Amino acid sequence: MKHLFIINPAAGKKESTAYLEGLLKQLPFPHEVEYTRGAGDARRITEAAAGRGEPIRVYACGGDGTLNEVVNGGAGRDHVAITNVPKGTGNDFLKIFGPSYRSLFYDLERLAAGPQTAFDLIDCNGRLGIDVVCAGVDARIAAGVHRYKDWRFVSGMGAYVLSLLENVLFKGVARPITVHMGDLRWEDTPACLLCVCNGRHYGGGFMPVGEAMPDDGVLDMLLVRRVGLFTFLRLVGKYAKGQYRQYPELILDYHGQEAAFSAREPITAVVDGEVMRDTCFTVRLSEKKVNFFYPEGAGWTLD
Repeated sequence: MKHLFIINPAAGKKESTAYLEGLLKQLPFPHEVEYTRGAGDARRITEAAAGRGEPIRVYACGGDGTLNEVVNGGAGRDHVAITNVPKGTGNDFLKIFGPSYRSLFYDLERLAAGPQTAFDLIDCNGRLGIDVVCAGVDARIAAGVHRYKDWRFVSGMGAYVLSLLENVLFKGVARPITVHMGDLRWEDTPACLLCVCNGRHYGGGFMPVGEAMPDDGVLDMLLVRRVGLFTFLRLVGKYAKGQYRQYPELILDYHGQEAAFSAREPITAVVDGEVMRDTCFTVRLSEKKVNFFYPEGAGWTLD
């Protein structure tokens, strides 16, 4: 069994790379290390390693974006298993393993020897995701953060605040959208949020569907109707805590394998933190799965 650690030096705090390198030097088993230099590198490295045909475990050492690239490189390959070493600032997908996920997944020896399970994947216009696809004001805020964080003297939190103000106060939370999911037909009508969940967490603190399972063959979908700003601000905390069933008149839910949404103007969608833009999206349960390995004793089942 080969072990390949793909390190994203740009993820997390500056000292996180040196810390991880120190842990790798202590590992008692042979392993390879590759570093990413830009977008798409983690996927290309994973595909190249998988192409050799040998059983391999790939460690995405970074945030959700690094994990997403490795997922897209290793999906549908029986001899490939992947995991995530939480070097990033977010690592939302790993939160499904509980509040101690960072210490669990930084125990590299235990992680390397751990079991693996085939997890479902979301296909969003051809891009695969393991966690959550969102399209609404939350997606526009996330996309804005990417833009603002490149501004000089703007911190990560500052970028979030600027994007939040822009998209909530100045641009409005609702946009016209057509959504088809199951029997629901939402035709060119304003809505605030749309999410499709395979995992449970996204956006740093949102858990819209707390019962979502990454291996049950079901995607859990929510659509938040158009509401006024003050109602939205009151509702968003309930949405973030997975209390959607308490507001059936405002939050519509569907649990199935496929949804489609479109609009006259381009929609911003975010797949595991990766931004996409198009006027029409189809989101479905992928035919491909990905083998995901984790430390012995860690779990994602509900209590």
